[in-house]
Amino acid sequence: MTDYAPPDTPLDVLHEDHELLVVNKPAGLLSVPGKGPELSDCLLARVQEAFPMALLVHRLDRDTSGVMVFGQTPHAQRHLGLQFEKRQVKKTYVARVWGRLEPKTGTVDLPLIVDWPNRPKQMVCHKTGKPAITDWRVQRYGQDETRVRLMPQTGRSHQLRVHMLSLGHPILGDPLYAEGSAQTFERMMLHSEELRLRHPEGGLGMRFRAPAPF
Repeated sequence: MTDYAPPDTPLDVLHEDHELLVVNKPAGLLSVPGKGPELSDCLLARVQEAFPMALLVHRLDRDTSGVMVFGQTPHAQRHLGLQFEKRQVKKTYVARVWGRLEPKTGTVDLPLIVDWPNRPKQMVCHKTGKPAITDWRVQRYGQDETRVRLMPQTGRSHQLRVHMLSLGHPILGDPLYAEGSAQTFERMMLHSEELRLRHPEGGLGMRFRAPAPF
């Protein structure tokens, strides 16, 4: 991990009620604290400073931006956690990837596991990996790159990053998996654009969205 210099940006609250809190995480900020005081600044700490009752439900990688949901009560945390566990939450990401991704739609179904000698990297492993599935849909082609929507059906660590790499199209600016000119960007071009879930009280379907900043 490179030197940690989290962005000094105000909290971007997308939705707040007595059960839910939804925020737009900036790229470069840890979701939860790392080991050591120098990694204590994180989205969870910033959220709890403003909303003391907020509880963690899921995470985004440090270099990924976008929609994150927190529970405001233990009931909401449990309810939302089960929705993620049962794959009932619909997640949509936007990414810019290296090269021309073809065909325009497809699915990656490759099991993933931590690459122990090179952690925190993950890798494809058909023997011991956990199931990981990602659907993709190309939005448009650029010069030597593709803008794509990614819809993960599972939530493995680094899933989208490794799945795109496995297709030969690493995410631009990815500090772990991109190489050469694919890495020379100001940030990783991966953003959690939309979450669809059920409200913990009453089960009403809800959609939270934050447009990609790139």
